[in-house]
Amino acid sequence: MFETVTPPEPDKIIRLMGMFAADPRVDKVDLGVGVYRSPEGKTPVMAAVKAAERAIWERQESKGYVGLRGDPGFIEAMRRLILGDAVPEARVAGAGTPGGTAAVRQVLESVHRLQPGATVWISDPTWPNHPAIIDHLGQKRRSYRYYDAASGSLDREGMLADLAEARRGDLILLHGCCHNPTGVDPALADWRALADLCARTGAIPFVDMAYQGFGDGLEADAAGVRLLAEALPEVFVAASCSKNFGLYRERVGVVLIVTEAKAAAEGVLAGMNRQNFAFPPDHGARVVQDILSDQTLGDAWRAELEGMREVMAGNRRALAQALRGATGSDRFGFLAAHRGMFSLIGASPEQVDILREKHGIYLVGDGRMNVAGLTAAAIPRVAAALAEVLA
Repeated sequence: MFETVTPPEPDKIIRLMGMFAADPRVDKVDLGVGVYRSPEGKTPVMAAVKAAERAIWERQESKGYVGLRGDPGFIEAMRRLILGDAVPEARVAGAGTPGGTAAVRQVLESVHRLQPGATVWISDPTWPNHPAIIDHLGQKRRSYRYYDAASGSLDREGMLADLAEARRGDLILLHGCCHNPTGVDPALADWRALADLCARTGAIPFVDMAYQGFGDGLEADAAGVRLLAEALPEVFVAASCSKNFGLYRERVGVVLIVTEAKAAAEGVLAGMNRQNFAFPPDHGARVVQDILSDQTLGDAWRAELEGMREVMAGNRRALAQALRGATGSDRFGFLAAHRGMFSLIGASPEQVDILREKHGIYLVGDGRMNVAGLTAAAIPRVAAALAEVLA
C-alpha cells in the first residue's frame, strides 16, 4: 500500500527538534521549540501540578471513561479561567480535547460542517497547524495582515482593512495573548475594533489561546477574549493547558463556544469528539480542574506562573540590552516590548541556517525565537551571534 507513497514534508518545528537532538555541541541553544525553560534550561513540572497529581493518585478509585465532552468540572473551571463573568455560564458550551490542536480541529470541522461555504481568515504570520488543518478539511482560507516588520508592532490598519472584507458566517482566527509567533499582541482598543468589525460584518471570531498568564497576568491576558464574548452573539475559543500549566505531554485542551444554543452546540461537540477520538484524556484535565478549584493549589500555581512570566520578561530585557551593546543601536529594542515566549527577529532562512550551522543557535526558518529558551549564560553568545549574522 505504501510502496509508491511520497511521505509528507515533515513539520518544520518537529524537524528542528530532531536536528537539535542530533547536534553533539554542548553549547547549542534551542530557541525554536515552543516550550518554557527555567533559568537552568529545564522544562520543569510545576510544584502545583505535582501536588495535584499526588492527591489524585491517593483518592482516585477508577480509570473508567468520562463523558464524550470530558469532565464537566474541568470545562467549567476553564470557562471561569478564560471568560470569567463576561457571559453567563448558560451561554457557554464546552468540550475537552486532546490538546489545543485538537480543539482547533474540532472548531474548524464543526464550522465546516455547519457552514461549508465559510472562509477562514488567518493572520500573516500564523502557526503552521492552522493552514494545514484548514486545507485538509477543504475549507476556503484567506490571510489578513498582522505584523509590521519595520516597527516590530501590530499592523492595525492593514489588519482591519483586510478583515473588513469578511462576510457573514466567515470565521476570523485570532490569536489570544502571547499566541502569535511574532510576539505582538493586539491592545484592548484593537480587540474592541475587532468586536465592532465582527458585529458589522457578521463574521465570527475564533480565538486560539495557549499562553494566558504569560503576558501581563491571568486577568489582563483574558481581557480581549472577554470583550468579544460580551459584545457578540457567538465566539469560538480553543484553549490549551500545555504552556501555562506545563502539561505538554498530557494533551489538555478545551473548546468553548459562546452561543444562545448551548445544548445544540454541546451535542455537536460531543458528536465530533466521538467521531475523531471518542473520550478526551482525563488525567491532565483532572489536574487542571483540581488546581483551579482549590485555593491553596491555585495560589501556588499562580505564583509559579508569575515567576515564569518574569523569567521570560527578564530574558527579553537582557537580550535587548545585550544586542544594544553588540550592535551599537536600538535595532532590536522591540524585543523588550513584545509579550510571551516568541518574537520574530527579522532573520532570513539563509541567516537562520548560518546561526544553526556556525553558532549552534536553533531558530525556526522564518526567524521566530523562543525567548524562554535563553539562559543568562547563553544571552551574551546569542547576542553576539545575532549581531554578526544579521549585520
